[in-house]
Amino acid sequence: MSVYTQGIIVDNIHFDIPLVSLKRSADFLDKFAERTEDGDLKRELIGVYYNFTLTVGDSAAFGDSDYNEFWNKMTEPVEFHDFVLPAGTGTYSFRGYISSVSDEYKKILDGEAEFSAFTCKMTAKQPARSPT
Repeated sequence: MSVYTQGIIVDNIHFDIPLVSLKRSADFLDKFAERTEDGDLKRELIGVYYNFTLTVGDSAAFGDSDYNEFWNKMTEPVEFHDFVLPAGTGTYSFRGYISSVSDEYKKILDGEAEFSAFTCKMTAKQPARSPT
């Protein structure tokens, strides 16, 4: 596995993190969708939202970023964050919120903790694509 060198940016703060996975989903959100009596579907599509699930490696593998600083930013009680994530060609920027964050203690030695399996879900505030 190669070392991840791009990092992510959250609210203009760069985090040099050991990326394990960045799962992207395209969620289609309707203003309404209902079936008529004859079985036909009527819907009004608002747009397609690109949402992400980020998984990072052990806290000991963080580059210049401090794991606790990263945890605190990702669990900050604010309505929205500005994200810049790696994309197929360059980066993808969006405004969104974090719906869940989790990690697990890997080991605790002499009062020092090491964490693993950090995962968070990022949900877009606005659609990435809208119908024309």
